[in-house]
Amino acid sequence: MFVSFFQQLKSAGVPVTLREYLTLMQAMDADLASRRVEDFYYLSRATLVKDERNIDKFDRVFGHVFKGLENLGEAADMEIPAEWLKKLAEKYLTEEEKKQIEAMGGLDKLLETLRQRMKEQKGRHQGGSKWIGTAGTSPFGAYGYNPEGVRIGQDKNRNFRAVKVWDKREFKDFDDEVELGTRNIKIALRRLRKFARTGSADELDLDGTIKGTAHKGYLDIHMRPERHNAVKVLLFFDVGGSMDWHIQATEELFSAARTEFKHMEHFYFHNCLYEKVWKQNRRRFQETTPTWDVMHKYPHDYKVIFVGDASMSPYEISAPGGSVEHHNEETGAAWLERVARTYPACVWLNPVPEREWEMTHSIKLVRQLMAERMYPLTLQGLDRAMRELVR
Repeated sequence: MFVSFFQQLKSAGVPVTLREYLTLMQAMDADLASRRVEDFYYLSRATLVKDERNIDKFDRVFGHVFKGLENLGEAADMEIPAEWLKKLAEKYLTEEEKKQIEAMGGLDKLLETLRQRMKEQKGRHQGGSKWIGTAGTSPFGAYGYNPEGVRIGQDKNRNFRAVKVWDKREFKDFDDEVELGTRNIKIALRRLRKFARTGSADELDLDGTIKGTAHKGYLDIHMRPERHNAVKVLLFFDVGGSMDWHIQATEELFSAARTEFKHMEHFYFHNCLYEKVWKQNRRRFQETTPTWDVMHKYPHDYKVIFVGDASMSPYEISAPGGSVEHHNEETGAAWLERVARTYPACVWLNPVPEREWEMTHSIKLVRQLMAERMYPLTLQGLDRAMRELVR
């Protein structure tokens, strides 16, 4: 198990060495982790991670390798975290049972009922269908199921049915220095390079001018496209929620774009574009930028690229107050339409396989708002998107 952990860290790009691995083994022999999962996590991270930029990679590998309690030793010898015990109460239903549960009937009705429940409820509930609680079929709470509800106090998505999320959610910035490891992403980088060099011929080609002049006997000026030309790019990244599954592909694209575009700005949003965006996910509640300011600061000749899975409740796109995290006065659709009108060269890259787009109502809505300019985050999709941007 520990050897597999070491090998997967190396495969993920974390620069761990055999000496560090042996140090960790010595610490385990000395029982420094006390056989507790949390203690082992901090011990192994302190031993194996030398640069904080690799902590995200380490966390992903650790979560993948140590999925269960049995992986770290005998259960009888270990302290079981309380959070794991809570998971035993989660509600799992068959597809037939899910179909029998009715939705509340719209966002306004849902929020109105939630306010009423908060006034009436006096204690904790579990397993019911009405009150705010856990492991039930109520529209309000955590670790249960309802086709349309408000998720409260749950650590992550389970059924992707919540239309509102009541919790403090922490997102991480994308790493713009990720090594491009796969062949497809390297080829995508070449596509981006080609896009970055299709500018006007407005740079003096000194070598070509000298050769041409010497050959013809008179001044023969040659021009060439700038190596990093005047192409300007505005990137909007969807972050958090279901986008956590696509972090690697998004970071690789971000790193490629950062390398190739001289004039590039990026902003983050969650699920759908609204009245504000941000630059740092850790400061997203304190340091935001009004979307109007972005549209006024960056002129219409910028190429705009949205990167997101467009997978959300349809209310988040079509209804005021539909955002899962705050009350938006205007719909997400209105903001997407404004950006599309302001920037004629505008595309959406979606990491969800194209064959699955028709299965998700919100993806179809966003695609319509983008005038069908949605492309899969694949080599072929990037090529099609770049061709659209340089028309």
